[in-house]
Amino acid sequence: MAETVALSKILNVRESEKRDAQKAYQQSIDFFEEIATQLYNLLRKKEVAEESYEGYLNQTTPIDKIKEQVGYIEILNNQIVKLQHDVQKARNEMDNNHEKLTNAFVEVKKFEKIIEHRHKADEELTKKNENAQMDEISMQQYFSRKIR
Repeated sequence: MAETVALSKILNVRESEKRDAQKAYQQSIDFFEEIATQLYNLLRKKEVAEESYEGYLNQTTPIDKIKEQVGYIEILNNQIVKLQHDVQKARNEMDNNHEKLTNAFVEVKKFEKIIEHRHKADEELTKKNENAQMDEISMQQYFSRKIR
């Protein structure tokens, strides 16, 4: 029984680690979604800017306006490259946290199974002892009747 109490304490620690891993994973998901949304918005801006640039090329537009649009597109491209890097880092962090969460779940399940097996073994031992006592009582009653 003392073994089960110790295992229960370890299980509580593992469950705490699992909760921490869940929290970290959720935070990494939120951060990834935030960065990915920023990237999406920048890509939309770039798309609009390129459409505008194409429109300027098809019309008679001052060269300064075209240069300005090209500069804006370059700025967006630089921001997109940086955000793509940030998105990849966030994805890697999210994947790492997911792996930690999976491992935490496995550890909790291991200890739950060990405790369950110990409880079953204890119950079987108790049942075996009870049966042995019942057999002993039956034998004593049988012999006490035989002696009379």
